[in-house]
Amino acid sequence: MFLTREQVREYDRRAIAFGMPGVLLMENAGRGAAELLLCQSDEIENVVVCCGKGNNGGDGFVIARHLDNAGINVEVLLFAQASEISGDAAIMLQVLRQTDVPISEQPEVLDLATSFASANWIVDALFGTGLSGTVRPPFDKVIDAINESKKPILAVDIPSGLDCDTGDALGIAVRATLTATFVAEKVGFEQPSAAEYLGVVHVLDIGAPRKLLDAFRSGGE
Repeated sequence: MFLTREQVREYDRRAIAFGMPGVLLMENAGRGAAELLLCQSDEIENVVVCCGKGNNGGDGFVIARHLDNAGINVEVLLFAQASEISGDAAIMLQVLRQTDVPISEQPEVLDLATSFASANWIVDALFGTGLSGTVRPPFDKVIDAINESKKPILAVDIPSGLDCDTGDALGIAVRATLTATFVAEKVGFEQPSAAEYLGVVHVLDIGAPRKLLDAFRSGGE
């Protein structure tokens, strides 16, 4: 099964209507992605989590917390001001601030190579499935630095810069080693153009009732 951008929004809306708070869905998504990353190697010591200001960044905050709980050295690079974070992502940022995980707000692009140098993995939590326009500065340079790092990359839900519906790069996109996508693969993943960005795709459950996904499969309400 493959979901469009609009179906992803509708799935989240229905899951919340079922009684699943958005913050719980975010917790489940981030924890699942962290567990996937921890399964990749016994030698992961240092991870850099790159977060944007939306819900994808919120997933990144959860990932960072669970990696910290597992004893991994984690650094969060927040490409926004904390005051710009709202909703469920703001809750997760507040929780993360209770840990010892360092959070760098609006880091300089020129310093990213240094930040990435000692990382075993980079987590891409910049943009989610809602991105539809060309990647704008400074994020084009941030994505370029992530790709140029030559480090293994875990993309959260979708590689940042990849169009959910077409599978095309929106100017530039993260070239992931792994993509931890939630609920189902996205329509754009079927396109040949997406293959070089996705890496190995893992579909992760976020805890909403199976009945909801079954309704999507059958086209029901």
